[in-house]
Amino acid sequence: MLRLLIPTGSGYTWIEHSPPAPFPDEFLWADLFEPTVEEERAVESLLTVDVPTRDEMREIETSNRLYEEDGAVYMTATVGSKLDSATPESSAITFILANNRLITNRYADPTPVRRFMTHVERYPAACTSSATLLAGLLEAFVERIADLLERVQAELDSVSHSIFQRSNGDTTTGGDLKSMIQRIGANGDLVSKARESLVSFQRLLMYVQQASNVSLSQDQRSRFKSTLRDVQSLSDHATFLGAKIQFLLDAVLGLINLEQNNIIKIFSVAAVMFLPPTLVASIYGMNFHFMPELDKPWGYPFALVAMVVSAVVPYLYFRRKGWL
Repeated sequence: MLRLLIPTGSGYTWIEHSPPAPFPDEFLWADLFEPTVEEERAVESLLTVDVPTRDEMREIETSNRLYEEDGAVYMTATVGSKLDSATPESSAITFILANNRLITNRYADPTPVRRFMTHVERYPAACTSSATLLAGLLEAFVERIADLLERVQAELDSVSHSIFQRSNGDTTTGGDLKSMIQRIGANGDLVSKARESLVSFQRLLMYVQQASNVSLSQDQRSRFKSTLRDVQSLSDHATFLGAKIQFLLDAVLGLINLEQNNIIKIFSVAAVMFLPPTLVASIYGMNFHFMPELDKPWGYPFALVAMVVSAVVPYLYFRRKGWL
């Protein structure tokens, strides 16, 4: 799908464009969302740019993500999508600045793009130039990452409280521990995707300020610098959350080991308690003819009492030592 942001009398509006229909005389932003070959070729022919393919956008080398060619600036960033679902994803978006127009090529539909596309229709001041559009779009992505990290921090605080602050003395069951590992793992995945996005945005923001084919006003340059500072601070916070996730994961695994040790301890104590009665029963189960107790009427009760006493004594000893 190809959508164009065109000016109107009172502001800007979005229209869908279907090649080979002619392009409007003036448009500021061309958004390619899962474009067809015809749509890509139409944009390439009009603006003399080379829209990267999906495979080219997946390249991780900096030289393939940030470069200038024929007067156009190409910048590809990794962004998160479906972050509120059970299956968050990472995808690449390419931003192209050419002929004072912004071109976005994407195969995902992240929330910041949808929100900013609605925002520019309501606030025409955000559409003064292609660089202003790019600055606003990057700010929307950074705000989304900040909200994500705040949500992750709240979730990790809840997990930490469940692990370390049990004022009522309740014990954590195996099912609870499994649920905690799943929650920690899910949040770890979100932090990983956030850090990946922040790294790519940091490189992009540094590059766009140094690109020779991009003319930035003082206000635009200040916005890019401010966004870069936000990205760097969020990267530090994401690193802190990553360390906290590792700590909580180690703590939960430690609790699992303690629970397993307690189970093994119970079985060990039970084995020791039943060992003396087993010994007594084994002795009186031997087939020797001359065993004094076998001919006595009190022999059988004596063997039973001996087995009970030999089991109770170790139990009382373990209780006294605090092993039970």
